[in-house]
Amino acid sequence: MKEGNEEMSKGETKTIKVEKSDYGVAERGEKVELFSLKNINGFEVDIITYGGRITSLKTVDNKGKLENVVLGFENLEQYEKDNPFFGALVGRYGNRIAKGKFSLNNTDYTLAKNNGENSLHGGLKGFDKVVWKVVDIQDGDKGVLKLSYLSKNMEEGFPGNLTTMVTYTLNSDNSLDVLYEATTDKTTVVNLTQHSYFNLSGDFSQTILDHEVEIDADTYIPVDGGLIPTGELAMVEGTPFDFREAKLVGKDINAENEQIKLGGGFDHCWVLNDYESGYRSVAKAYHPESGRTLEVLTDEPGIQFYTGNFLDGTLPAPNGGTFAKRSGFCLETQHYPDSPNQPKFPSVTLEPGDKYSTKTTFKFSTK
Repeated sequence: MKEGNEEMSKGETKTIKVEKSDYGVAERGEKVELFSLKNINGFEVDIITYGGRITSLKTVDNKGKLENVVLGFENLEQYEKDNPFFGALVGRYGNRIAKGKFSLNNTDYTLAKNNGENSLHGGLKGFDKVVWKVVDIQDGDKGVLKLSYLSKNMEEGFPGNLTTMVTYTLNSDNSLDVLYEATTDKTTVVNLTQHSYFNLSGDFSQTILDHEVEIDADTYIPVDGGLIPTGELAMVEGTPFDFREAKLVGKDINAENEQIKLGGGFDHCWVLNDYESGYRSVAKAYHPESGRTLEVLTDEPGIQFYTGNFLDGTLPAPNGGTFAKRSGFCLETQHYPDSPNQPKFPSVTLEPGDKYSTKTTFKFSTK
């Protein structure tokens, strides 16, 4: 990587730069670095090697004002404390596994229970709490940061030495690609995702109830009291879960509905249409006042739409104040929750010799 706005070998000025700086030292003595990917439009994303976390994502509104639109903290110490996965890479298994147990090839595996009776987002020390290794950095017509992590056999109870690569790529059209890749030496389960919380207003003192969201899904996955799938796929039509046409987040978030009560709002996985067609546009969010729009594209079968129901005003926001309930939303592309225990769901099993590969894009614009 070349620092600064140098000329490329063909005599062309770089359109996207990647800059590196020190971010701190983790509790276990590991050095943590910050990488800023910037394009000529002013779009900028900051990523730290601790948890592969997106700590800031700046994009303009319809008046040209540049603001950060993802929830996060000011320093490493805050990220190392218990927090709701702000900006993190999540693994080995994004979302919940019932009772922290599953079986593969007639072998039973037991995971840490870190969410009531269940395992959530990889356990006590998931991929969000490790320092990732920097494999590659590129700037030019794209800004690339490639990270890797070796999750050793039986780490957090999961079988197999899992070699994971995540590549963040910033493009000139204000889109951020996230490519997840993994291989294993023993049959295991994998379900990786990105856990950024968005607030397109750029003002974290405001809730996201005034955002409009659209999700291309005819069905969603109902859950029980522990937010574990019942196994049913329910039609969204006639329910608060119908986002096939854009609607305000706040419209049905407090509806008299058993599933809404269980989630404290929206905290469910939608079954995305056209999974067999691969990578496609699956969801959009729009903030009318700022004009900011987020489009999500993926090849995954599901998306967890979470409306920050468990944020409670105790976590500090970078510019003062705290993150209140529903001050951010997540659109986590993934396979369905508890898939290892749900044979009717698409498989999350990864075999030796096979490669896990999935891509998600977050594309920003204004109108």
